[in-house]
Amino acid sequence: MCGRFSQTKKIQEVKKRFNLKKVPDNLGPLFNIAPQQDILAILNESPDELNYVRWGLLPSWSKEPKTPYSMINARAETIAEKPTYKRLIKSKRCLIIADSFFEWKVVALKKVPYRILMQDQDLFAFAGIWDCWEKEGVIIKSCSIITTQPNPLVAQIHDRMPVILPQEKEQQWLSDETLDNVLGMLTAYPQEKMTSYQISPMVNSPTNNSEEILVPIS
Repeated sequence: MCGRFSQTKKIQEVKKRFNLKKVPDNLGPLFNIAPQQDILAILNESPDELNYVRWGLLPSWSKEPKTPYSMINARAETIAEKPTYKRLIKSKRCLIIADSFFEWKVVALKKVPYRILMQDQDLFAFAGIWDCWEKEGVIIKSCSIITTQPNPLVAQIHDRMPVILPQEKEQQWLSDETLDNVLGMLTAYPQEKMTSYQISPMVNSPTNNSEEILVPIS
């Protein structure tokens, strides 16, 4: 499960890091991104543009614009088999922009939140799938973050982790038409390039969106 993450970098940093031509002009820091919010993603239909999409997949065939909570993530192990996902993994992939994600470790029957990020604290991209729902002139683009088995660092905190793509594989993720190649990218990111630390329980509430959430707790 990946149920919360952050993207706090400035728009010019995002534009440069992902070599984009078009980005939103109203981008602000997002310290505590939760499901059903609009998040930043690069869709394979426009690989040089940054888009806002809803986090929580709304399949194109849905009768109503409602998203089950379970659709925020798609498991790498079954993504090519599930009816909802197998079409999308072949043709509608995306990069979801982040600079950290949060998981909760069970300690003495309590859930303790941790921030997990790159050693250099730089931007990265989750592997995602997306779809476009349209009805009566309303268009909603939405996405799911793909998850996999955790690396040893994340395994100390949680039993799943989001698929983080190596920078050199990001464009291949968007463009490769060979399903075996695509599925081969759905692995755990190397633990030696990542770090983690305990953060405030403030993160538990998605209404809290302040830099204070990211302060380490000793």
